[in-house]
Amino acid sequence: MTKPYVLGIDIGGTNSVFGIVDARGQVVASDSIKTQKHNNFDDYVDELHAAVMRLLKDNDAEDKIHGIGIGAPNANYYTGELVNAVNLPWGKHVKIAEKVSKKFGGIPVAVTNDANAAAIGEMTYGAARGMRDFIMITLGTGVGSGIVFNGQLLYGHDGFAGELGHVIMKRNNGRMCGCGRTGCLETYCSATGVARTAREFLEIRTEPSLLREIPVEDITSKDVYDAAVAGDKIAKDIFEFTGNLLGQAFADMVTFSSPQAFILFGGLAKSGDLLLKPIKESLDKNIMECFRGKAQIIVSELKESDAAVLGASALGWEAKYKAE
Repeated sequence: MTKPYVLGIDIGGTNSVFGIVDARGQVVASDSIKTQKHNNFDDYVDELHAAVMRLLKDNDAEDKIHGIGIGAPNANYYTGELVNAVNLPWGKHVKIAEKVSKKFGGIPVAVTNDANAAAIGEMTYGAARGMRDFIMITLGTGVGSGIVFNGQLLYGHDGFAGELGHVIMKRNNGRMCGCGRTGCLETYCSATGVARTAREFLEIRTEPSLLREIPVEDITSKDVYDAAVAGDKIAKDIFEFTGNLLGQAFADMVTFSSPQAFILFGGLAKSGDLLLKPIKESLDKNIMECFRGKAQIIVSELKESDAAVLGASALGWEAKYKAE
């Protein structure tokens, strides 16, 4: 019997979203679990399996899954492993394809970087339709990227190409990053980076701010956004600072890849002109003249839950790894 569905799983730093997807790219049903609930990966897979099986049963899709595609931070397309995923608690090397395939009874599994999965989804179903050269930037718990050249995802010789969130933006006195280095883009321009900037600004500045009403360690990027929308000067300056750094990074990325567009995806990407305006201004200020005005800044057209799930699911149709 032909199996009409694939399962797409997006493992994010906060939530793991999974969905049943048909051959037309329609998400039949989806659900999620908390990623960080279990420090042991086997326990995480147990909960994921239970939640997925409930979803399959509710949608009469048991025994109808052709393959499983997974997008996750630092997932290696070639080896099927998670390697040094700094925002996940499961250790340096996790054989994710093997463990998931075994738990799901030998269904074939393919894995890739979560931002690569989002790029595949965007290229197939979203704002990058028809584009052959673009860079997907995911602004969530971390900063991820998926690079598409000539219509193909760039994996590099070892499967790790495209870790643009770990380009060093501050070489002196930069913030400590989970990767073990300092000054990475991710430490400034992720959702957690925005919260870190808020804490720094509140410490060194004295003017009133809505953010001072929140315990400093509890401040989130959403709090900063809400305060900025309400006109809070410090909050607006935090977005200016964040967008300026992203624009600088994009200007550097343009010099080596000349993309048609940067597609922004994730919670911070929903901040509108608070973030987009300083990004565009900084990009224009820092870019080489021969590239000026060529790279668009576009916000993803897909629902946050759909883009990475759809991209990951696309891997599922050609997944080959099967647990013995």
